[in-house]
Amino acid sequence: MLKKTKLRYNEYYDMQRVYDSLYSASKNGNNFYKLLEIIGSEENIRLAYRNLKSNKGSNKGSNTKGTDGKTIDDIKELTDETVINTVREMLAAYKPKSVRRVYIPKPGSDKKRPLGIPCIWDRLVQQCILQVLEPICEPKFHNHSYGFRPNRDTHHAISRTVSMINMYKHYYCVDVDIKGFFDNVDHGKLLKQIWTLGIRDKRLISIISKILKSEIKGEGIPTKGTPQGGIISPLLSLIVLNELDWWISNQWETFKPNRMSNVAAFRTYAKKYTNLKDGFLIRYADDFKIMCGSYNEAQRWYHATVDFLKTRLKLDISEEKSKVINLKKNSSTYLGFKIKVVPKGKTRYGYIAKTDMSDKAIKNAKSNLKAKIINIRKDNPTVAIKNYNSAIRGIQNYYCIATNIYNNLTDVNYALLPTIRIRLRDISKTIPFKETDINFQKQTMGIQKETKIVTIGDMCLLPLTGIHHRSPMNFSQEISNYTSKGREKIHKNLMLITQREFEAIAKMRDPTETIEFNDNSLSAYVIQQGNCYITGKKLDVSHKKCIRKKPLKKRGTNNHGNIIFINSDVYEAIFTRKMVEAQSLLRKFKLNEEQWKKVNYIRQNYDYQKV
Repeated sequence: MLKKTKLRYNEYYDMQRVYDSLYSASKNGNNFYKLLEIIGSEENIRLAYRNLKSNKGSNKGSNTKGTDGKTIDDIKELTDETVINTVREMLAAYKPKSVRRVYIPKPGSDKKRPLGIPCIWDRLVQQCILQVLEPICEPKFHNHSYGFRPNRDTHHAISRTVSMINMYKHYYCVDVDIKGFFDNVDHGKLLKQIWTLGIRDKRLISIISKILKSEIKGEGIPTKGTPQGGIISPLLSLIVLNELDWWISNQWETFKPNRMSNVAAFRTYAKKYTNLKDGFLIRYADDFKIMCGSYNEAQRWYHATVDFLKTRLKLDISEEKSKVINLKKNSSTYLGFKIKVVPKGKTRYGYIAKTDMSDKAIKNAKSNLKAKIINIRKDNPTVAIKNYNSAIRGIQNYYCIATNIYNNLTDVNYALLPTIRIRLRDISKTIPFKETDINFQKQTMGIQKETKIVTIGDMCLLPLTGIHHRSPMNFSQEISNYTSKGREKIHKNLMLITQREFEAIAKMRDPTETIEFNDNSLSAYVIQQGNCYITGKKLDVSHKKCIRKKPLKKRGTNNHGNIIFINSDVYEAIFTRKMVEAQSLLRKFKLNEEQWKKVNYIRQNYDYQKV
């Protein structure tokens, strides 16, 4: 889900103020004891439903079946009251259903990653919990932890790594790979860490414990690990490794000396006269690096970190994948990128970070794109070309921050040319880029006018090398979903729709209608910008009606496109059989031809005569 969309939803249900207060209290070091009341509130449950149904991707998506065979479609047709009461009953005496085990391919490997898919009602409960826990945990997490956190992504982690090389001469890195992290998390340790963060609601901790111990169908009850595939699992993994983050950070980056206030002067002194280790953490999920200024410091960090993981977090490392790397001599792979330090004249220190697609990423790009080219010949060409172009855009968008990306994609492109030439020779032709459709040209960059573009019918294959390097940007620590100042950098408030209006719409919820209809009515109101669908004039908070353009009995739906808000006088005019009365009510609005068409369209759908 887009970060802006998530914030919009918080505003729809007036939960932003609640989350902001939790964030502020957590930042001040407060403890929390009655969180279950917030989790089980009507607004939080309704928001959880909206967030869950919006999550259609991945195996934890709303359309994925659990062991009970149900999806979000089985909840859509229930009333608000039924959904809210069901969730509250589950929270009061929580007993999760069994989890469905599925295996997905592990990127860059022949191995498969196990996922546990909870049932849809359990996912709804987890979403309710996540929405309340996230603002509490966010101020407690380290600044340079980037995975599974709002507004942060892999590009921020790579940018931080590159900055440590270019600006601070940290040419040594400690790569530590935790062996089967998600499958080996100690449950008792995790629950204690949750308590340490200030989450002191024992009822909630008991529910989280039951989530961790959810039975995996066909395998039994797990004794350790966080269930990959669960909505709350990413947050739990962050809590586990948060202790590691601050242990590393407090030894150097955030270490506060008692006597010296000048940080730079202290670090110079510390390197000469103390046993402190120069090291900066960069972590994305369970994949992390410690950037160091010397080989000896890197070695000390390696052994100390391995010992901490073993003794404090009860986690083992993969020895073959964990090592100290001199980036001047060897490259290090991180999040699909290959990072190396190379000489560069006229730079601050004479060296600079060079980033490429990793060898595995290049290999995977070649094989995946070849398969999609073959599918163009086998399957529906229109769909197959769209899939191919979509894959191209995905690669370009993700790897555009690599300094050597053009050469990397040129390598991939050369590997694809024989497949394109042989597989598509009978159905394709090439034309100069300048002769392609203007909309297609807008999708590319850096392509010469005479460059040959492969076309099939009226569709073009995106050129793989149509990309420019984009410098990665460090994450701004001011950005936050839970402060007014932080949100200003993400999105503008819904200026056209006031909170008073949202509250009024919430009160208009029809208890006889489904939760899907009531939820989508909010979207409809925002789309109309608070104006009447027929007249286009601003609606009075207490003087409006919500209806379907086409009723359910005429195959109308509960989608927001079929839901409209209208003036109450317009409503009376539409739903009266007295022609004179209808015309009299509508005459004062001075409707144009298009507006009369809208009125009559709705009247006909409800079997009323045209006016």
